Amino acid sequence: MIGMDQYGYIRTAARVYKKSIMQIVRETGHSRNTIRKVLKGEIPIYKGRSHQAYPVLKGYCEIIDTWLERDKEVSVKQRHTARRIYNRLIEEYGFKGSESNVRRYVKEAKARLGLKGTEAYIPLDPACTMEAEVDWGRAVAIIDGVRMVVRLFCMRSRYSAKDFVRGYPCERQEAFFDGHIQGFSYFVIAGRSLII
Repeated sequence: MIGMDQYGYIRTAARVYKKSIMQIVRETGHSRNTIRKVLKGEIPIYKGRSHQAYPVLKGYCEIIDTWLERDKEVSVKQRHTARRIYNRLIEEYGFKGSESNVRRYVKEAKARLGLKGTEAYIPLDPACTMEAEVDWGRAVAIIDGVRMVVRLFCMRSRYSAKDFVRGYPCERQEAFFDGHIQGFSYFVIAGRSLII
């Protein structure tokens, strides 16, 4: 599957820099058909399955569901875990499949039967212009006709989710500190003029 960063690179290479399809194929490693689809504007979309099949568990799904149904009547501490179900299938029915398949099915079945544990949520309530998330990224830039890799300092405000991005020639400590200074200055100035 082609990533959105390469999707943008392919379109820019063809439209702005007038590169041929074969040249883009050599640079990206994608097939000509993929490059043509991207240039036509077909966005690659991941399609997940609507239903997971469990062919190895075909005869055992009803047994597992029965055990989990009975678990509704007992205390939480006495309910079956996925590992216990797997061990019981081996001991009582001579099951030959893998534990990971049983775990996946049990997780899905518990959610379907309402046996899923309680979930906890911690609300995030950061103060305005006080907290941010930081990471480094890379971009290829043409500066004075020379193609070079630029390191991107990326900061996102936890309060507003607005971004600040600044390019540096390297990922050294000086760039890291300067990026923080410039980023927080940007968010403080932006905070005065609009709600961030």
